[in-house]
Amino acid sequence: MKKKALFIDRDGTLIFEPEDEQIDSLEKLEFLPKVFRNLFFIQKNLDYDLVMVTNQDGLGTASYPEETFWPAHKKVLQSFENEGVTFDDILIDRSFPHENLPTRKPGVGMLTKYLNGDYDLENSFVIGDRLTDIQLAKNLGAKGILINNGDLVEQMEKQGLANHCVLISEDWDDI
Repeated sequence: MKKKALFIDRDGTLIFEPEDEQIDSLEKLEFLPKVFRNLFFIQKNLDYDLVMVTNQDGLGTASYPEETFWPAHKKVLQSFENEGVTFDDILIDRSFPHENLPTRKPGVGMLTKYLNGDYDLENSFVIGDRLTDIQLAKNLGAKGILINNGDLVEQMEKQGLANHCVLISEDWDDI
C-alpha cells in the first residue's frame, strides 16, 4: 500500500507569520490556535507522513542569518515534539523568489523522493496559507487546504487553482 503525506507549510500555517515574514527571534514565535492538538490527532489516528515544506527567503545570507533562524526553528520542532508530534521530513528552501529555483515552492524540486511512486499523492494534501501552496498541491497531483479567511478565493479562481483546493479555513479543527 502506498503512503500518503501531508505537506505542511510552516509560517502562516503552524506558526503566525510576522509582517517582515521572518521568524528570527523567539519573541516573534506564536503558534496557530489548535494546531498542536489537531496535528497530534492526525499523527495518532490517520496514516499520513508529516512533511514540513517551507521557503525561507535568503536563509544563510546577510538578510536572514542562520543564527537568527535556528533557535526559533528548533523551538518550533521541540514544541511539537513535546505535544507528541514529529515530522517525518523537514524541507527548507533557502532561495529568494527572484531566483526561480525548482526547489522553491510551488516547485517540486525538494519533493522528488515523493514523486517516485511510493506515495499516493492523489490522496495526499498540501496545507498552507498562500496560493503557492495550492499551486504546489496542483504540481504534485495532491489536494490543497488553504489556511485563509476567504480573501484569496477570487485570486485562486483567476489562477485556475480552485479545483485543487478542498478546504479554506482559518480553524485547525476544520482541517
